[in-house]
Amino acid sequence: MLPYLLMIMVVIFYAGNILVGEALNDLPPLTIAFARLAVAFLCLAPLAARTAWRSRALFLHEWKPLLLLTLTGVAFFNTFIYAALQFTSSTNVSVLETLIPALTLALSALVLRERLRILQWSGLALSILGALWVITDGQIFAVTQLQWNIGDGIMLGAVASWAVYSIAVTRYLSLFPTFGVLLVMTGLAAMILAPLVALEWMALGPPAFSPTEHLPGLLYLGVFPGLLALLFYNRAVQQLGAARASSFLNFLPVATMAGAVLWLDAELTPAKVTGALVVVLGVSITTRAGRRPSPRPSPAPGSAHPSSPNETLSN
Repeated sequence: MLPYLLMIMVVIFYAGNILVGEALNDLPPLTIAFARLAVAFLCLAPLAARTAWRSRALFLHEWKPLLLLTLTGVAFFNTFIYAALQFTSSTNVSVLETLIPALTLALSALVLRERLRILQWSGLALSILGALWVITDGQIFAVTQLQWNIGDGIMLGAVASWAVYSIAVTRYLSLFPTFGVLLVMTGLAAMILAPLVALEWMALGPPAFSPTEHLPGLLYLGVFPGLLALLFYNRAVQQLGAARASSFLNFLPVATMAGAVLWLDAELTPAKVTGALVVVLGVSITTRAGRRPSPRPSPAPGSAHPSSPNETLSN
């Protein structure tokens, strides 16, 4: 039950990520992404600095998977989202984010050799249909009439980035200490983005920053989607697998709709409620149909027990 609750919180935080990111689009996208990382790093440092320092040899030894996790999940996923929101609407972003579970499911089959059932694909398709129903308020064919632009192409980069990150979490995250790796990834991502932010300021000029208008939103982005959502998602993927965990991301349009109803006085229509229920049904089918990892067979008498990744590295 805990990983499912974690994924629900992830969806809520990422729905806020889209809404707040759109509200802050008067700031350049790399600046938003860098500020979010700075907030997350400052929150993590008191908790994880000692653990990260003790594990420095491990981070250096496993720098390739560490860099893959950092680039896909921390540095560029949200940078792509904030850049996309400069050109396109949150509706288009929500539509394209429904592709993440399908791509993750496909990569799980190709890369992780997960055996996927037809029922999983059916549940995924149903949840995507429900998400599109929410976005279009029941006018499902209106998706073809949306105005697509360069921002939507940028958003496809975010979709691919997060799908790869989900697979990388499954394969590599268990090598590292939980909080220590988040601190290192956040700091490394900030270092990667810093020169890009400098170029952004050189090209566009320094942004006009208003503490009253921008600081609350940046604090939200750093603490909730930047830190807690990443921590919760990593834990859920390790327990559920990339395919089942990512299927919850089809709740994003539902959560975005709920936020708009609660805080922006948006109208709640029967079509949106119907779509939300279809998403719930589809995600439920996908998660229940997913195969649990089979237990590792016991070693034969007299054979050595297989070492865990951390044990292998420590030898």
